[in-house]
Amino acid sequence: MIKPIELVIFDCDGVLVDSERIAARVQVVLGAELGWPLTEDEVVERFIGRSHAAIRDQVAARLGEETAATWSQRFEQLHREAVDSGLAPVDGLPEALDALTPPTCVASSGSHDKMRHTLGRTGLYERFAGRIYSATEVSRGKPAPDLFLHAARQMGVDPSACVVVEDSRPGVDAARAAGMRAFGYAGGLTRAERLEGRDTVVFHDMRELPGLIAGL
Repeated sequence: MIKPIELVIFDCDGVLVDSERIAARVQVVLGAELGWPLTEDEVVERFIGRSHAAIRDQVAARLGEETAATWSQRFEQLHREAVDSGLAPVDGLPEALDALTPPTCVASSGSHDKMRHTLGRTGLYERFAGRIYSATEVSRGKPAPDLFLHAARQMGVDPSACVVVEDSRPGVDAARAAGMRAFGYAGGLTRAERLEGRDTVVFHDMRELPGLIAGL
């Protein structure tokens, strides 16, 4: 028997705030500057949905620890500048939040500082304050299930009664590994076919989400 939904877990970047396009642009610029030319598609495949530490490890393996440290520092600087110059909630997200009835929380590969900044700039931080969880709190980031299981424990909800809203392949893989149903948002950078799979509903308009969850 399928349990009713008791918790909706949101990823942050690309699901709540329209920041993945900013991050991808910055990564492409850094790759060109620091010796690892990348297309936007390659950035999506390698980096989107993964933790800061996991991205740094990839850069270090390719370019060395010193360049990886420079890459990380430059990314934080350029990303913050781009967010400050123009960041908005994902289209339709505020309306979706208003229409949802189950409790919600955030579980993101980003750091708490990054989420305070991006959610704060878009007026969303207070909607989730006290219910925000970061990959920095667990030993393994996405696609491992650790972060989503941690969020469920903190919220006091069984994983089987949770759904996850994600926009990346590592994110939907992590939800499945946690035994949670997933909603793959294909309105961003990741193609719909990359999100499809077991226990996953793919959708393109955030305004559809409340009705999709209610229909489970």
